[in-house]
Amino acid sequence: MTVQLREMARADLDAVMRLEEELFAPDTWTRSMYVEELGMRDTRHYLVAADGDEVVGYAGLIVYPEEAHVATIGVSGARQGEGIGGTLLDALLAEADRRCPVVLLEVRADDEATQAFYARRGFAPIGVRPGYYPLSGADAVVMRRG
Repeated sequence: MTVQLREMARADLDAVMRLEEELFAPDTWTRSMYVEELGMRDTRHYLVAADGDEVVGYAGLIVYPEEAHVATIGVSGARQGEGIGGTLLDALLAEADRRCPVVLLEVRADDEATQAFYARRGFAPIGVRPGYYPLSGADAVVMRRG
């Protein structure tokens, strides 16, 4: 793997939005959502994976005193399978371990590959949120680490 992780900056948002569209349409976050998230430094931790000047992945964590939530992880389709997603997730989990005891996330109920990815990092399903993704109407599986 030839990527470097660094804190996400507003200058990264064009690349992040291109990846959002590639990976998560129609349930993409908006630019304004990312701008808002990046402004909440006390409870947010966002990273990008960069190969030189190219952003090939990104991830975000929301951290509160009692629990953290993996907000998003995305890796360019052309770079999937290289371990970038795992590296991003491990970095988020290390940050969560420093700040709180519980880590939760939601993943599309029909995305078994991503559920298996999280299971390999110690997450297990604990429930379902019907219609969690508003544009597609897809359900989400809630997973908890530990």
